Amino acid sequence: MSTHNQPPENTPTTPGDVGPLSIMKSVLSAAFGVQSNANRKRDFESGKFWHFVLGGLVFVVVFVLVVYLAVKGIIAGAA
Repeated sequence: MSTHNQPPENTPTTPGDVGPLSIMKSVLSAAFGVQSNANRKRDFESGKFWHFVLGGLVFVVVFVLVVYLAVKGIIAGAA
């Protein structure tokens, strides 16, 4: 039976395939708990651990800063 009509198989990815935008998307998806299984597999197979750790730390710092500034602004507006 011929296989020329079938879609190409997924080729293994190399460690350089996950870029900064993909890392940010994965970190945000993980923070909200909506990461797809395909993206999780891609991250574990082709991403570097420290890139995701750094992305997570940056996300936490920005998130805490935004919450702090929002609360500070709400309190200042109420006074």
